Amino acid sequence: MVALIIIKDLAKIVSYYFVSGIILKSFKKFIIIVLYKKGKKNCSLLSSYKLIVFKNMLIKVLKKHITNIISKAVKKLKLFF
Repeated sequence: MVALIIIKDLAKIVSYYFVSGIILKSFKKFIIIVLYKKGKKNCSLLSSYKLIVFKNMLIKVLKKHITNIISKAVKKLKLFF
């Protein structure tokens, strides 16, 4: 029961983000952290660094949910089997 309420609220939030265009802007937003790799002697080489990229969590949740919906539809309609 609680899951159903959460899903309905999440659907309202996602719909608002799509209609307002906020969701499209957030696709472009990332946080990138550059870390220096220990033991590398030459700091001028790109291989001396490691990138860590954080994407928007709402986008990850939406992608997973949409993927699950499509997967279920493909199995139900036997499109690729």
